[in-house]
Amino acid sequence: MNTLKLGALVVTIAGIGTTATAETLRLSHQWSENDVRHQVAQVIADEVAAADVDLDIQIYPNQTLFKAREQYTPLSRGQVDMIVLPLSYAGGQQPAYNLTLMPGLVRNLDHGDRLSHSPFMERMEEIMAEDDVMVLVHGYLAGGFGSNQGCITAPADVEGVTIRAAGKAFEQMLAGAGASISSMASSEIYPALQTGVLDAANTSSESFVSYRLYEQLDCYTPAGDTALWFMYQPLLMNKSTFEGLSEEQQAALTDAATNAEAFYLEEGKKGDETATETFRDAGVEIAEMTPEDFDAWLAIARETSFPAFVEETPDGQALLDMALEVE
Repeated sequence: MNTLKLGALVVTIAGIGTTATAETLRLSHQWSENDVRHQVAQVIADEVAAADVDLDIQIYPNQTLFKAREQYTPLSRGQVDMIVLPLSYAGGQQPAYNLTLMPGLVRNLDHGDRLSHSPFMERMEEIMAEDDVMVLVHGYLAGGFGSNQGCITAPADVEGVTIRAAGKAFEQMLAGAGASISSMASSEIYPALQTGVLDAANTSSESFVSYRLYEQLDCYTPAGDTALWFMYQPLLMNKSTFEGLSEEQQAALTDAATNAEAFYLEEGKKGDETATETFRDAGVEIAEMTPEDFDAWLAIARETSFPAFVEETPDGQALLDMALEVE
């Protein structure tokens, strides 16, 4: 065999070897591909691919791999590598996670970002590590109310209304105001409104738009300046999977995560405005929550959600105090 052919054979074999050692990670989430949470996942996938470290990320949107509320346990067991998840969905496995959707705890998205990089979140990450889970991208999203039974701004507006809330703490507060609670993932809200199972819903601004809930609602109360609803929705990764990657692959992931987190924060702010405009353009009535409304909700939460969390959660008071200390 001449030198030229031998060289070509070596290159071919080397190429085959590189392809064979490339690793693919699976990332699951519940939203459509036009949702900001999918876009955050896509930032990670695109930047890791561009880093050329023999690591691919395959995204499974729209609950194609796991149902929305069933993702945390497979992640902790290594059955999926990455997920984007409203962390309070896993409050049944770890009661501490219910604090990541506590009424009135977060005042705006910048405050949520400070919470994400505080001793409070460090403690939450220690709890995640017990389940072999780690945070790759932090992120809070704001949300509001939508209803077919009159506009919801004050607690009196939910009396007798069947409403979906995303987490236990919000359900406790709404029940305290006289609402009937129906629990479900955000992906199930549209058909529930369509069939009359729900009268109203709490969810993120992004979900109100990406699930086209403006087609089923008569009144929308956006996040606005007095938002009550902020939910921590990080991109999580199996910790052992991350630790099993090469240093170059880990660096590619963490570098991508830094950019994805900045993108998430800015797009979250835009999302609140986009939701209001989308609902207004669809002919849905827009209602605004006043500071007095906010205080009335918070008073109920302090009598229901806050003490229930402390009672039901190991070190609950310490966790709540840590969160409240973040200005």
